[in-house]
Amino acid sequence: MATNDAKGVALVAGGSGIVGYSVATELKQRGWSVRALARRPVNGIDTIAVDLTDRDATAAALRPASDTTHLFYAALSPDSNLSIEAERNGQMLGNVLDGLEAVGARLQRVVSYEGFKIYGIHLGADVRTPARESDPPHMPPNIYLSQREQLKARASKSRWDNVALVPDVVVGDIFGNPMNIALVVGVFAELSRELGIPLRFPGTDKAYQQLVQFTDAGLLARASAWAATEEKVSGEAFNITNGDVFRWERMWEDIARHLSVDVAPPVPLKLAQHMADKGPVWKGIAERHGLVQADLAKLVGWPFGDFIFHTESDVISNVNKIYEFGFTERMDSTKSLIAAIDSLKRQKVLP
Repeated sequence: MATNDAKGVALVAGGSGIVGYSVATELKQRGWSVRALARRPVNGIDTIAVDLTDRDATAAALRPASDTTHLFYAALSPDSNLSIEAERNGQMLGNVLDGLEAVGARLQRVVSYEGFKIYGIHLGADVRTPARESDPPHMPPNIYLSQREQLKARASKSRWDNVALVPDVVVGDIFGNPMNIALVVGVFAELSRELGIPLRFPGTDKAYQQLVQFTDAGLLARASAWAATEEKVSGEAFNITNGDVFRWERMWEDIARHLSVDVAPPVPLKLAQHMADKGPVWKGIAERHGLVQADLAKLVGWPFGDFIFHTESDVISNVNKIYEFGFTERMDSTKSLIAAIDSLKRQKVLP
Protein backbone atom coordinates (compact mmCIF):
# COMPACT_ATOMS: atom_id res chain seq x y z
CA MET A 1 0.00 0.00 0.00
CA ALA A 2 1.19 3.49 -0.79
CA THR A 3 2.74 5.57 1.97
CA ASN A 4 3.61 9.25 2.05
CA ASP A 5 7.03 10.19 0.56
CA ALA A 6 7.61 6.59 -0.61
CA LYS A 7 9.69 6.06 -3.74
CA GLY A 8 8.64 3.42 -6.20
CA VAL A 9 9.06 2.08 -9.69
CA ALA A 10 6.81 4.08 -11.97
CA LEU A 11 5.39 3.09 -15.32
CA VAL A 12 4.03 6.16 -17.12
CA ALA A 13 1.68 5.25 -19.95
CA GLY A 14 1.52 8.05 -22.50
CA GLY A 15 4.96 9.25 -21.47
CA SER A 16 5.44 11.36 -24.58
CA GLY A 17 2.29 13.40 -23.97
CA ILE A 18 1.87 16.71 -22.23
CA VAL A 19 0.72 15.03 -18.99
CA GLY A 20 2.84 11.90 -19.10
CA TYR A 21 6.12 13.65 -19.85
CA SER A 22 5.66 16.10 -16.99
CA VAL A 23 4.80 13.27 -14.60
CA ALA A 24 7.75 11.15 -15.71
CA THR A 25 10.28 13.97 -15.35
CA GLU A 26 8.88 15.04 -11.97
CA LEU A 27 9.08 11.51 -10.58
CA LYS A 28 12.60 11.04 -11.93
CA GLN A 29 13.70 14.26 -10.22
CA ARG A 30 12.25 12.92 -6.97
CA GLY A 31 14.38 9.78 -7.16
CA TRP A 32 11.85 7.31 -8.54
CA SER A 33 12.79 4.66 -11.06
CA VAL A 34 10.77 5.64 -14.14
CA ARG A 35 9.81 3.95 -17.37
CA ALA A 36 7.59 5.41 -20.05
CA LEU A 37 5.17 3.58 -22.31
CA ALA A 38 4.90 5.39 -25.63
CA ARG A 39 4.89 4.83 -29.37
CA ARG A 40 8.23 6.63 -29.67
CA PRO A 41 11.25 7.13 -27.37
CA VAL A 42 10.77 9.77 -24.69
CA ASN A 43 13.69 12.15 -24.25
CA GLY A 44 15.57 11.45 -21.03
CA ILE A 45 13.26 8.61 -19.92
CA ASP A 46 13.75 4.85 -20.28
CA THR A 47 11.03 4.00 -22.78
CA ILE A 48 9.13 0.86 -23.70
CA ALA A 49 7.92 1.55 -27.24
CA VAL A 50 4.59 -0.14 -27.94
CA ASP A 51 1.16 0.38 -29.45
CA LEU A 52 -1.19 -0.06 -26.49
CA THR A 53 -4.09 -0.99 -28.77
CA ASP A 54 -2.24 -4.25 -29.53
CA ARG A 55 -2.96 -6.59 -26.62
CA ASP A 56 -0.28 -9.18 -27.44
CA ALA A 57 2.40 -6.60 -28.21
CA THR A 58 1.63 -4.78 -24.96
CA ALA A 59 1.91 -7.99 -22.94
CA ALA A 60 5.25 -8.82 -24.55
CA ALA A 61 6.61 -5.32 -24.11
CA LEU A 62 5.78 -5.27 -20.40
CA ARG A 63 7.91 -8.31 -19.54
CA PRO A 64 10.79 -6.10 -18.31
CA ALA A 65 8.36 -4.11 -16.14
CA SER A 66 7.63 -6.77 -13.53
CA ASP A 67 9.11 -4.51 -10.83
CA THR A 68 6.47 -1.79 -11.42
CA THR A 69 4.87 -0.52 -8.22
CA HIS A 70 2.89 2.44 -9.58
CA LEU A 71 1.13 2.95 -12.89
CA PHE A 72 0.46 6.51 -14.04
CA TYR A 73 -2.02 6.14 -16.88
CA ALA A 74 -1.99 9.20 -19.17
CA ALA A 75 -2.27 7.46 -22.55
CA LEU A 76 -4.87 8.88 -24.93
CA SER A 77 -6.08 7.91 -28.39
CA PRO A 78 -8.76 10.43 -29.41
CA ASP A 79 -11.43 9.79 -32.02
CA SER A 80 -14.31 11.88 -33.33
CA ASN A 81 -16.59 8.85 -32.87
CA LEU A 82 -17.27 8.77 -29.11
CA SER A 83 -18.11 5.06 -29.10
CA ILE A 84 -14.88 4.10 -30.86
CA GLU A 85 -12.91 6.46 -28.61
CA ALA A 86 -14.38 4.98 -25.43
CA GLU A 87 -13.94 1.37 -26.49
CA ARG A 88 -10.40 1.81 -27.78
CA ASN A 89 -9.11 3.77 -24.78
CA GLY A 90 -10.78 1.48 -22.29
CA GLN A 91 -9.16 -1.50 -23.95
CA MET A 92 -5.76 0.19 -23.99
CA LEU A 93 -5.92 0.60 -20.22
CA GLY A 94 -7.11 -2.98 -19.89
CA ASN A 95 -4.19 -4.20 -21.99
CA VAL A 96 -1.68 -2.46 -19.71
CA LEU A 97 -3.29 -3.76 -16.52
CA ASP A 98 -3.50 -7.30 -17.91
CA GLY A 99 0.11 -7.14 -19.07
CA LEU A 100 1.33 -6.07 -15.64
CA GLU A 101 -0.74 -8.80 -14.03
CA ALA A 102 0.72 -11.40 -16.38
CA VAL A 103 4.33 -10.55 -15.42
CA GLY A 104 3.51 -10.54 -11.70
CA ALA A 105 4.08 -6.86 -11.11
CA ARG A 106 3.62 -5.94 -7.45
CA LEU A 107 1.43 -3.00 -8.35
CA GLN A 108 0.34 -0.85 -5.41
CA ARG A 109 -1.54 2.04 -6.99
CA VAL A 110 -2.83 3.28 -10.33
CA VAL A 111 -3.04 7.03 -10.82
CA SER A 112 -5.35 7.66 -13.77
CA TYR A 113 -6.11 10.92 -15.57
CA GLU A 114 -9.45 12.14 -16.79
CA GLY A 115 -10.64 15.47 -18.14
CA PHE A 116 -13.56 17.87 -17.97
CA LYS A 117 -15.18 15.63 -20.58
CA ILE A 118 -16.17 13.41 -17.64
CA TYR A 119 -18.70 16.14 -16.83
CA GLY A 120 -20.08 16.21 -20.39
CA ILE A 121 -18.53 19.46 -21.68
CA HIS A 122 -18.05 17.88 -25.12
CA LEU A 123 -21.80 17.28 -25.55
CA GLY A 124 -22.58 20.94 -26.09
CA ALA A 125 -24.79 21.61 -23.08
CA ASP A 126 -23.83 23.89 -20.20
CA VAL A 127 -22.19 21.88 -17.43
CA ARG A 128 -23.31 22.67 -13.91
CA THR A 129 -20.40 24.50 -12.32
CA PRO A 130 -18.28 24.49 -10.30
CA ALA A 131 -18.18 20.79 -11.28
CA ARG A 132 -17.85 18.42 -8.34
CA GLU A 133 -16.36 14.95 -8.23
CA SER A 134 -19.68 13.69 -6.83
CA ASP A 135 -21.70 14.94 -9.83
CA PRO A 136 -23.73 12.14 -11.48
CA PRO A 137 -22.45 10.65 -14.74
CA HIS A 138 -24.13 11.18 -18.08
CA MET A 139 -25.17 8.61 -20.66
CA PRO A 140 -22.14 6.84 -22.19
CA PRO A 141 -20.13 6.47 -24.35
CA ASN A 142 -17.44 8.48 -22.60
CA ILE A 143 -13.73 7.69 -22.67
CA TYR A 144 -13.32 8.22 -18.94
CA LEU A 145 -16.35 6.19 -17.96
CA SER A 146 -14.89 3.37 -20.02
CA GLN A 147 -11.57 3.65 -18.20
CA ARG A 148 -13.36 3.67 -14.85
CA GLU A 149 -15.09 0.43 -15.83
CA GLN A 150 -11.75 -1.20 -16.65
CA LEU A 151 -10.30 -0.15 -13.30
CA LYS A 152 -13.36 -1.23 -11.35
CA ALA A 153 -13.45 -4.64 -13.02
CA ARG A 154 -9.89 -5.41 -11.96
CA ALA A 155 -9.45 -3.52 -8.67
CA SER A 156 -11.82 -5.75 -6.72
CA LYS A 157 -9.60 -8.79 -7.32
CA SER A 158 -6.23 -7.03 -7.16
CA ARG A 159 -3.90 -5.71 -4.48
CA TRP A 160 -3.66 -2.27 -6.03
CA ASP A 161 -5.98 0.68 -5.63
CA ASN A 162 -6.75 3.65 -7.86
CA VAL A 163 -6.70 7.44 -7.56
CA ALA A 164 -8.18 9.53 -10.40
CA LEU A 165 -7.02 13.07 -11.13
CA VAL A 166 -9.31 15.31 -13.21
CA PRO A 167 -7.43 18.26 -14.71
CA ASP A 168 -8.85 20.63 -17.29
CA VAL A 169 -6.87 22.20 -20.18
CA VAL A 170 -3.27 21.22 -19.38
CA VAL A 171 -0.63 23.86 -20.08
CA GLY A 172 2.84 22.53 -20.81
CA ASP A 173 5.92 23.18 -22.91
CA ILE A 174 6.33 20.05 -25.03
CA PHE A 175 5.61 19.84 -28.74
CA GLY A 176 4.41 16.92 -30.83
CA ASN A 177 1.17 16.78 -28.85
CA PRO A 178 -1.93 18.21 -30.58
CA MET A 179 -3.67 19.12 -27.30
CA ASN A 180 -1.25 21.86 -26.30
CA ILE A 181 -2.91 25.24 -25.86
CA ALA A 182 0.44 27.02 -25.46
CA LEU A 183 1.43 25.91 -28.96
CA VAL A 184 -1.96 26.87 -30.41
CA VAL A 185 -1.75 30.38 -28.95
CA GLY A 186 1.95 30.82 -29.63
CA VAL A 187 1.83 29.73 -33.26
CA PHE A 188 -1.35 31.72 -33.94
CA ALA A 189 0.32 34.82 -32.48
CA GLU A 190 3.44 34.42 -34.62
CA LEU A 191 1.41 33.88 -37.78
CA SER A 192 -0.56 37.03 -36.97
CA ARG A 193 2.68 38.95 -36.45
CA GLU A 194 4.11 37.66 -39.71
CA LEU A 195 0.99 38.68 -41.64
CA GLY A 196 0.97 42.14 -40.07
CA ILE A 197 -2.40 41.79 -38.37
CA PRO A 198 -3.36 42.19 -34.69
CA LEU A 199 -3.82 39.20 -32.43
CA ARG A 200 -7.58 38.58 -32.59
CA PHE A 201 -9.20 35.86 -30.49
CA PRO A 202 -10.38 33.26 -33.05
CA GLY A 203 -13.50 32.29 -31.12
CA THR A 204 -16.89 33.81 -30.40
CA ASP A 205 -17.61 36.91 -28.35
CA LYS A 206 -19.41 34.75 -25.79
CA ALA A 207 -16.49 32.33 -25.46
CA TYR A 208 -14.18 35.33 -25.04
CA GLN A 209 -16.09 36.33 -21.92
CA GLN A 210 -16.75 32.99 -20.18
CA LEU A 211 -14.97 31.95 -17.00
CA VAL A 212 -12.53 29.13 -17.74
CA GLN A 213 -9.52 27.44 -16.15
CA PHE A 214 -6.15 25.78 -16.75
CA THR A 215 -4.11 23.05 -15.11
CA ASP A 216 -0.36 23.63 -15.25
CA ALA A 217 1.51 20.46 -16.29
CA GLY A 218 4.10 20.89 -13.54
CA LEU A 219 1.44 21.36 -10.89
CA LEU A 220 -0.35 18.25 -12.16
CA ALA A 221 2.89 16.27 -11.99
CA ARG A 222 3.43 17.29 -8.38
CA ALA A 223 -0.18 16.38 -7.58
CA SER A 224 0.47 13.01 -9.23
CA ALA A 225 3.40 12.27 -6.93
CA TRP A 226 1.21 13.22 -3.99
CA ALA A 227 -1.67 11.05 -5.22
CA ALA A 228 0.66 8.08 -5.62
CA THR A 229 2.02 8.21 -2.09
CA GLU A 230 -0.81 9.43 0.17
CA GLU A 231 -2.51 6.59 2.00
CA LYS A 232 -5.74 8.46 2.67
CA VAL A 233 -6.58 9.17 -0.98
CA SER A 234 -7.14 5.52 -1.90
CA GLY A 235 -10.16 5.10 -4.18
CA GLU A 236 -10.80 8.83 -4.54
CA ALA A 237 -11.16 11.15 -7.53
CA PHE A 238 -9.92 14.74 -7.40
CA ASN A 239 -10.43 17.76 -9.60
CA ILE A 240 -7.06 19.44 -10.06
CA THR A 241 -6.64 22.90 -11.60
CA ASN A 242 -4.49 25.95 -10.96
CA GLY A 243 -7.14 27.13 -8.53
CA ASP A 244 -7.95 30.37 -10.33
CA VAL A 245 -10.31 31.20 -13.19
CA PHE A 246 -9.96 33.70 -16.01
CA ARG A 247 -11.72 35.14 -19.03
CA TRP A 248 -9.97 34.94 -22.39
CA GLU A 249 -10.82 38.62 -22.74
CA ARG A 250 -8.21 39.43 -20.09
CA MET A 251 -5.81 36.56 -20.80
CA TRP A 252 -5.64 37.40 -24.50
CA GLU A 253 -4.59 40.98 -23.73
CA ASP A 254 -1.94 39.75 -21.29
CA ILE A 255 -0.48 37.36 -23.87
CA ALA A 256 -0.47 40.03 -26.59
CA ARG A 257 1.31 42.43 -24.26
CA HIS A 258 3.91 39.82 -23.36
CA LEU A 259 4.54 38.99 -27.01
CA SER A 260 4.56 42.67 -28.05
CA VAL A 261 1.79 42.30 -30.60
CA ASP A 262 -1.29 44.45 -31.06
CA VAL A 263 -4.67 43.08 -30.02
CA ALA A 264 -8.10 43.69 -31.53
CA PRO A 265 -11.65 42.36 -30.95
CA PRO A 266 -12.44 38.68 -31.66
CA VAL A 267 -13.12 37.36 -35.14
CA PRO A 268 -14.57 33.82 -34.91
CA LEU A 269 -12.73 31.36 -37.13
CA LYS A 270 -12.65 27.62 -37.59
CA LEU A 271 -8.91 27.29 -37.20
CA ALA A 272 -8.81 23.80 -38.69
CA GLN A 273 -10.08 25.30 -41.95
CA HIS A 274 -8.71 28.82 -41.77
CA MET A 275 -5.11 27.82 -41.02
CA ALA A 276 -4.99 25.11 -43.70
CA ASP A 277 -3.22 27.44 -46.15
CA LYS A 278 -0.72 28.87 -43.64
CA GLY A 279 1.87 26.11 -44.01
CA PRO A 280 4.11 28.11 -46.37
CA VAL A 281 3.94 31.13 -44.07
CA TRP A 282 5.06 29.05 -41.10
CA LYS A 283 7.77 27.34 -43.14
CA GLY A 284 9.22 30.75 -43.93
CA ILE A 285 9.15 31.72 -40.24
CA ALA A 286 10.75 28.43 -39.23
CA GLU A 287 13.55 28.64 -41.78
CA ARG A 288 14.32 32.25 -40.90
CA HIS A 289 14.51 31.53 -37.16
CA GLY A 290 15.98 28.02 -37.30
CA LEU A 291 12.98 26.37 -35.64
CA VAL A 292 12.82 22.64 -34.96
CA GLN A 293 9.57 22.01 -36.86
CA ALA A 294 8.82 23.72 -40.15
CA ASP A 295 5.75 21.60 -40.97
CA LEU A 296 2.76 23.41 -39.49
CA ALA A 297 0.52 20.36 -39.89
CA LYS A 298 2.81 18.35 -37.60
CA LEU A 299 3.16 21.09 -35.03
CA VAL A 300 -0.32 22.27 -34.01
CA GLY A 301 -3.68 20.62 -33.40
CA TRP A 302 -6.01 23.35 -34.65
CA PRO A 303 -9.23 21.35 -33.90
CA PHE A 304 -8.23 21.42 -30.22
CA GLY A 305 -7.99 25.20 -30.41
CA ASP A 306 -11.39 25.36 -32.09
CA PHE A 307 -12.94 23.40 -29.21
CA ILE A 308 -11.35 25.63 -26.57
CA PHE A 309 -12.09 28.94 -28.28
CA HIS A 310 -15.70 28.09 -29.10
CA THR A 311 -16.78 26.82 -25.67
CA GLU A 312 -19.61 29.17 -24.72
CA SER A 313 -20.20 28.08 -21.12
CA ASP A 314 -18.29 28.56 -17.90
CA VAL A 315 -15.76 25.78 -17.30
CA ILE A 316 -14.98 25.70 -13.59
CA SER A 317 -14.00 22.81 -11.34
CA ASN A 318 -14.55 22.73 -7.60
CA VAL A 319 -11.11 21.97 -6.16
CA ASN A 320 -12.01 22.06 -2.48
CA LYS A 321 -11.77 18.28 -2.16
CA ILE A 322 -8.10 17.98 -3.12
CA TYR A 323 -7.26 20.91 -0.84
CA GLU A 324 -9.07 19.24 2.05
CA PHE A 325 -7.14 16.01 1.48
CA GLY A 326 -3.84 17.89 1.64
CA PHE A 327 -2.67 19.04 -1.80
CA THR A 328 -3.01 22.81 -1.67
CA GLU A 329 -0.67 24.13 -4.37
CA ARG A 330 -2.08 26.87 -6.61
CA MET A 331 -0.76 28.71 -9.65
CA ASP A 332 -1.42 31.87 -11.63
CA SER A 333 -2.82 30.69 -14.98
CA THR A 334 -1.54 33.70 -16.93
CA LYS A 335 1.97 33.10 -15.64
CA SER A 336 1.61 29.40 -16.44
CA LEU A 337 0.73 30.03 -20.10
CA ILE A 338 3.38 32.71 -20.54
CA ALA A 339 6.03 30.44 -19.00
CA ALA A 340 5.08 27.62 -21.38
CA ILE A 341 5.27 29.91 -24.42
CA ASP A 342 8.63 31.27 -23.27
CA SER A 343 9.95 27.73 -22.80
CA LEU A 344 8.81 26.79 -26.33
CA LYS A 345 10.74 29.81 -27.59
CA ARG A 346 13.89 28.70 -25.75
CA GLN A 347 13.50 25.24 -27.31
CA LYS A 348 13.27 26.87 -30.77
CA VAL A 349 9.76 25.56 -31.29
CA LEU A 350 8.50 29.15 -31.47
CA PRO A 351 10.53 32.13 -32.75
